[in-house]
Formats: sequence, structure tokens, C-alpha cells
Amino acid sequence: MGNPTLIKNYTAEGDIAAYRIVKFGAADGGVAQAAASTDLVIGVNAELPVVAGERVDVVRAGLADVEFGGTVARGQPVAADANGKAVVAAPAANVNAHIIGFAEVSAVAGDIAPVLLARGVFQGAA
Repeated sequence: MGNPTLIKNYTAEGDIAAYRIVKFGAADGGVAQAAASTDLVIGVNAELPVVAGERVDVVRAGLADVEFGGTVARGQPVAADANGKAVVAAPAANVNAHIIGFAEVSAVAGDIAPVLLARGVFQGAA
């Protein structure tokens, strides 16, 4: 279960599914569903899906429920996959991944589980 401590409202620049990682949009005040570990992620869409042009609440801090796109062990850093789902941040050597935070529990694809939001950059070892 999530425990958000900061929620901000933005304009969706495209459709965003529920429980997905979001990134900065093209315009100030806009967000879009993340689609890669290289995206500048900012938070997680809350419980409701939204369509382009609608307002969306984005969890920016605390624990956020996220849909997982693969197997992740608790404590591992997570990034967005092509569908905005949480996957293990495992960039290639000398490649940066923008993480949204750390898995609070172990999860598999399709699970909705809490992630401790802690944005950062994770670089693959050379």
C-alpha cells in the first residue's frame, strides 16, 4: 500500500495508465507516461488512468503504488520500461538509467506494489 507524502497536479500530454511512472512533458506543467530508463522521471500516476489533456495527480514523494513489468527483488532500484512499468534498473556499462526509487517488496510482472520514491541516476559498471 502506498503512503504518498507529496502529490502535485499536472496536465497529461498523452494517455497515462494507472500506477505508471511518469516523466516531464514537453511543456512546463505537463507530464507523459515514461517509456524508457533514460526518461527524466518525476513520479507516479495515482490510481486512475487519464487521457491526453486531462489533469493528473502525480505522487512525487513517499511510497507510491506502481505496476511492475518484470521480476524485482525488494530493495532493488527501479526504472521505467517501455510501458511506464517498474523494472530493475540494469543499464549497460557506462550508460545512465534514471531511477524512480527502490522496490519496497519483491514483485513480478503485473503486480502493483509500493516503491519508495527516490529519483536519481544509476550508471552501469564498466
